[in-house]
Amino acid sequence: MLRKSLIAASAGLVGTAQAFWRMECPGRVTLARLDPIVDPGQISSHLHTVHGSNAFGEVSDTASLVAGDCTSCRVTQDKSAYWTPTMYFKDDDTGEFEMVEQVGGMLAYYLLNGKDIKAFPQDFSMIAGENKRRTYTAGDPNEDPAKSEWAALGQTTQTDLEQRALGFNCLNYDKDPEGTLYRHVMPDKDYMNANCKDGLRLELMFPSCWDGENAQSDDHKSHVAYPDLVITGTCPDSHPVSVPGLLFETIWATQAFEDRNGMFVISNGDPTGYGYHGDFIMGWDVDFLQNAVDTCTNQSGRIEDCPIFDVVSETEAKSCEVPKLPSVLQSEKVLESLSALPGNVPITYEDGKTDDTEQSPAPSPSYKPGEIPADPASPLPGQVFKETAVSVAPAPSSAPSSAPSSAPSSASSSTSDDDAVVMAAAEPEPEPEPVTTTTSSEAIPTTTSAPETAPVEPEPVYDSTQYITSGNMVTKILWDEEIVWVTEMVDSTTTVTVEGAAPEASAPPAAEVDPVPAAPAAEPVPAEAQRKRRAAHVHGHGHHHKF
Repeated sequence: MLRKSLIAASAGLVGTAQAFWRMECPGRVTLARLDPIVDPGQISSHLHTVHGSNAFGEVSDTASLVAGDCTSCRVTQDKSAYWTPTMYFKDDDTGEFEMVEQVGGMLAYYLLNGKDIKAFPQDFSMIAGENKRRTYTAGDPNEDPAKSEWAALGQTTQTDLEQRALGFNCLNYDKDPEGTLYRHVMPDKDYMNANCKDGLRLELMFPSCWDGENAQSDDHKSHVAYPDLVITGTCPDSHPVSVPGLLFETIWATQAFEDRNGMFVISNGDPTGYGYHGDFIMGWDVDFLQNAVDTCTNQSGRIEDCPIFDVVSETEAKSCEVPKLPSVLQSEKVLESLSALPGNVPITYEDGKTDDTEQSPAPSPSYKPGEIPADPASPLPGQVFKETAVSVAPAPSSAPSSAPSSAPSSASSSTSDDDAVVMAAAEPEPEPEPVTTTTSSEAIPTTTSAPETAPVEPEPVYDSTQYITSGNMVTKILWDEEIVWVTEMVDSTTTVTVEGAAPEASAPPAAEVDPVPAAPAAEPVPAEAQRKRRAAHVHGHGHHHKF
């Protein structure tokens, strides 16, 4: 009987490749001017799209969220609250505002990039982004310099990193996908009409370094910090504890307004995108979340692949809603035919001005496809997630209904190639030695949908990748494994060693293998003799690349 076993061990300074899970929140629990972090007990100035626990309200904390009846996310143990401002379209012909529909709800990525990652503590909350920001001060918002140059350029302050933690991904499934966080400014409508035929994906990375003591801070930010490369890198000494890196991803169906004159604006009055922001309140049991951090490390990122998660259907998640809003908000119109943004929020530009006649000219948008990871299940900074998706989401009509959006499914039932995250490539990869790979087609749910694409050549696969930051130098180490297959002939005195791919089930011809040195030619083996094949990990190679 033929048996094969593979002993895999990681070589190098990191134990495993970076892991993550993709929290699918296909439904929103409410659209409301509520913000229990910034405006607790009050009505917020601008509208938010909210996902998560249906206990979200004017005042929320971990205990109240966990006590909710349901969550609009697909893992029942996650009663967290996730919210961002809402996108609107202002029609130049009518002067009215209309909400842009979401496609597939929200994805909240939990990126496990640090060492000794700790769960968020009880009542933990934080904000990413700056509501009043209308300018970009970290260079060109359309393309970052190489990551290795950030320190030398003095662009590693928390203010700089926060601005680079925001992305506006132009979706066109006929092109190679852009990398996540590649562009930090919202393109104007003319650019979107010409280039973003499948909508606009807004991306927001949260700080993943914590001071280890405070669950909150007065400005809702000081207790956390970004690592020096935004998604990965080194935490500052003041914030030495790594927590899961949250990345919000939301697609807005901007293509539905292609034939109409007007502009896109965020519900906080921001037409630039620089003021896009997001909020998070922890709604997990702390011990359960720590267990998830330690055990939910399947490289697929699928919530179904974490054995401790209780996963519900998309339909059930989308049925979860906040049961009752404060009375002052119950009759507020927020969807269409609005004479002003909800809360009468004015559109504001640089320095708080309400017209754009004296604004600094925006840099011309550019396009640069993100670097495709060697291992589709393990994307790294500077690369693009390659995922499978359900179907192409149809664009909504130009006049959305008054009912909540029924976004297309993000659960996996059929597959097609697709794109998604992590950060635009800084510099090209070195040419690796050819490696033969076999890729499997595994369904991975995502909000981003795409049609079938032409097959691509397989990329080299590395066991893991490590980034080490030292001053203004980033060292990238690519680790791969060498597998040696050993064929043992039971009741025979000959052992043949072959480096490379596993031999076929039948014994290979003598001309195709190298005999063991100093061993006599193999004698014929009786047909009844059993064969065993086993593989052993011998050693690994570290490919060092500085950029």
